[in-house]
Amino acid sequence: MMNSGCCMRHRIRFRAVAFPAIVALLSFLCFPNVPLAQQTAPLPSFEELEAEGAIIGEIRIDNQNIFDLENPEENNVLYRLANTLHIRTRPAVIRRALLFKSGERVSVQVIEETERNLRNNSFLYEVVIRPIAYNDGVADIEVITKDTWTLDPGLGFSRKGGENESKYGLKELNLLGTGIGVEWQRTEADAGTSDQFLFNNNQVFGTRVRFDYSYNDFNDGEAQSASLVRPFYALDSRWTAGIQGGFTDQLNTIDGASYQRNRKLASVFGGWSKGLIDGWTHRYSGGFDYLQDTYEILPGQAPPDNEPVDETRVSPFFRYQVIEDQFLKTKNRNQIERPEYFLLGFASDLRIGYAATALGSTRPAWTYVASLNKGWDFSRNRILVANGSVAGVYAGSDDEDQLLSANIQYFAPQSSRAQTFVGLSVDAGNDIFDSNQLTLGGENGLPGYPANYQSGDRRVVLNLEQRIYTDWYPFRLFRVGGGLFFDTGRAWGGEQDNAVNQDWLANVGFGLRVFSVRSAFGTVWRLDVAFPINAPDDIPDHQILLYRSTNF
Repeated sequence: MMNSGCCMRHRIRFRAVAFPAIVALLSFLCFPNVPLAQQTAPLPSFEELEAEGAIIGEIRIDNQNIFDLENPEENNVLYRLANTLHIRTRPAVIRRALLFKSGERVSVQVIEETERNLRNNSFLYEVVIRPIAYNDGVADIEVITKDTWTLDPGLGFSRKGGENESKYGLKELNLLGTGIGVEWQRTEADAGTSDQFLFNNNQVFGTRVRFDYSYNDFNDGEAQSASLVRPFYALDSRWTAGIQGGFTDQLNTIDGASYQRNRKLASVFGGWSKGLIDGWTHRYSGGFDYLQDTYEILPGQAPPDNEPVDETRVSPFFRYQVIEDQFLKTKNRNQIERPEYFLLGFASDLRIGYAATALGSTRPAWTYVASLNKGWDFSRNRILVANGSVAGVYAGSDDEDQLLSANIQYFAPQSSRAQTFVGLSVDAGNDIFDSNQLTLGGENGLPGYPANYQSGDRRVVLNLEQRIYTDWYPFRLFRVGGGLFFDTGRAWGGEQDNAVNQDWLANVGFGLRVFSVRSAFGTVWRLDVAFPINAPDDIPDHQILLYRSTNF
């Protein structure tokens, strides 16, 4: 009996030791390149962690460079040099942008919104947020980001509507990895030369406060603006406040007479919200606007028939916003192989102000700005997004400077590499300044015609495109696409109606799109050849357009 029990104990011990060893040996033979630690059961998803009421533990930031040198396709002299010259985004910049922190419960909504917000930073090419450990109800999270190249000499040339434009300067959108952007750029065009300086910091002193400054020196004037704002930075943000101001001093023309228009603007505001409740955010803001417009007819110029009148408006205002948290993440719509987000939920923004003479206004007047947005996701990945807006001034019985706009975009993919796009935009103005006239031509909707070929206070444009998204990825720097297009439209009405070009215009054409995906500037080089349909004899039989854009 003693020998039998002893043998039994030895067999049990042998099994206890041998079984794990056999499992390890089989794992090694089947998965020789996978560490044993990675062969354990997969971690729960964020949805599962939220359902279990998991708490966020450690948050790790993996701020990667532009190119992954562990990938043989991205490990060469050029890419290594780019990584060496580039200063990576600092982990603190990424950490301050997160909407979640250690000790809070896991929320899928917050994590998805954080990813959207991070991807809105042009200096980030890729964002991945994932759980990396889960023990005793605590989940550790890793945030992986990959940078873009953020230094740009600003060299560029474009041709649209028969007009040439060249640019040069210096841009840095992630100065020393801090997320600060600076830019100086000179533009030389047929209409003249202009200089632009921009500065922005979205994390002033490590906070959510944003500072923006811009200065423009035109050949016929200058403009300057600055703002310091703590925005509603998330759907669950509870308050906002800010101050902003600027001026514009520029030459304008009315009825053939030249005059100098000087505009000064200032605004101070604050607002609050209860945050995100049941998928909806409601925001309420109030403040004061100041506007002063003065006009000076240049020496030797006869006053126009409709001579503008100096005006000052001091307007208390109220603003209401509502946003439904319903976003769609997709790709191959306006970009190639890049995540894109469409707001499909209902969104509205209403702002009403009253210019009171008791506060120094020239006359009593209501000012208003309103917008609506809604999207739909149909079967087979078809998307429809519609939005509309109206802005203007109401004084007495007249609407002044009123502009109504509506836009519809429809995406109908035939496959992951082919898609039909339909865009329709309608605009209507009332008593708008010459500088705000609605124009149509090679720069805004009809590439087969010269720039500003038609003008007026009404405009309709229909764009049809058959887009192709290739999987060609040359040098792992560019994505390539192209397609065919048909456009038709018309601008008419008002005192600036172009009476000699009143017919509906149309053109067809084809184009090439080259996306610079590793650049922070969202550059899309567009090469289009457009052919006008039934155009007058004074219009060339084709137009060649080469310019940079930010989408397809």
